[in-house]
Amino acid sequence: MNHSVDPAAAGAAVHTGASLPAPPALRVAIVHYWFVNWRGGERVVRELLEIFPGADVYTHVADPELLRKHLPHVTVHQTFIGRLPWARRFYRLYLPLMPKALEDLDMQAYDLIISSESGPAKGIIKRPDAVHLCYCHSPMRYIWDQSAAYRHELGSMRGWLLGWMAPFLRIWDVTSAVRVDRFIANSRFVARRIESYYGRQSVVVAPPVDLVAGVDVSPAAPSESPYYVVAGELVGYKRVDLAIAVANRLGRRLVVVGSGEQLSALQAVAGPTVEFTGRVSDPDFRRWLAGARALLFPGLEDFGIVPVEAMASGTPIIAYARGGACDYLREGVNGVGFDRQDEDSIIGAVMRFEAAEATFEREAISGSVARFSAARFRAAISALVEAEVARQAAPGESILPRE
Repeated sequence: MNHSVDPAAAGAAVHTGASLPAPPALRVAIVHYWFVNWRGGERVVRELLEIFPGADVYTHVADPELLRKHLPHVTVHQTFIGRLPWARRFYRLYLPLMPKALEDLDMQAYDLIISSESGPAKGIIKRPDAVHLCYCHSPMRYIWDQSAAYRHELGSMRGWLLGWMAPFLRIWDVTSAVRVDRFIANSRFVARRIESYYGRQSVVVAPPVDLVAGVDVSPAAPSESPYYVVAGELVGYKRVDLAIAVANRLGRRLVVVGSGEQLSALQAVAGPTVEFTGRVSDPDFRRWLAGARALLFPGLEDFGIVPVEAMASGTPIIAYARGGACDYLREGVNGVGFDRQDEDSIIGAVMRFEAAEATFEREAISGSVARFSAARFRAAISALVEAEVARQAAPGESILPRE
């Protein structure tokens, strides 16, 4: 059975400090799919390095500027993918080569390997007596349930290429899941996907969210005109187009914070009440969230860190009540949900929110997401690692028992 970890209830093995008390000789490797953007997956790696500051980090492709900004003292080793032409820009075109790139990595010196999976990362080959934990942000969406949407979005040539290689990647993806000793899912939704595609049970540990930064931001709006906000990377599955369509129909002010491949298309359909900020600094990002009437969240997300950041600032959310949002949306306490990804359903949720807007309390909203702190993430991961390492070292056991 999939279950969540409450570090406070995990006993004496839980530690909330920066590093995990581990055997001095324990060698640790962290394998992340790629470092080309700074999003939730990369924040997870940063927190893993707080637990294991001496860990070696591996990835397929890394942007040096990104690493200098966010992980300045960490050496990141790239697979051969990173040496291929234009890899940082067209890394997804090299997906068929990534299984071999992972299997070429020599992991025999490591006692503990933590893979950070959303693209290919878990397919390493470890020693039989080593421990491999996979923190799964999501099985690869573009080869599983959202494959058709990604093919359509990529266009004829790249979409055809994805369709051609997806069956082979699915076979490898399922096969490589056997190499993982324990899966950790970032939400109950992802736990169900892991079970559906890999036939494996998992433990749910929500990703770390920068709650302190959210709470400390003044709720004053960047301007006096009330507005709704939608924020994040402007890509198809986030369905920012629905938020814009709703703003157009209702005549509500909507601020779109962020940029991405859909920016031009979204600007083309935006009415006079919709404005775009482009990419903004972290403080400005948090100010836009904190100053909004509510965050519109129309996409189906594996978890969704932006809504938690908004709620940490006391801002309610109007969210699609499926996927990762089910782990934090509390109807009437921190937001309002809708059950269909269409304009009418979202408009109905906006109307319900506006009728009850005065009843939402900022302290109650921010308090509802306190459990998503980085400290609790580190405590939960530390407890799981200690338990798995102990099981591996138990007399008479040559491999970790399955769940």
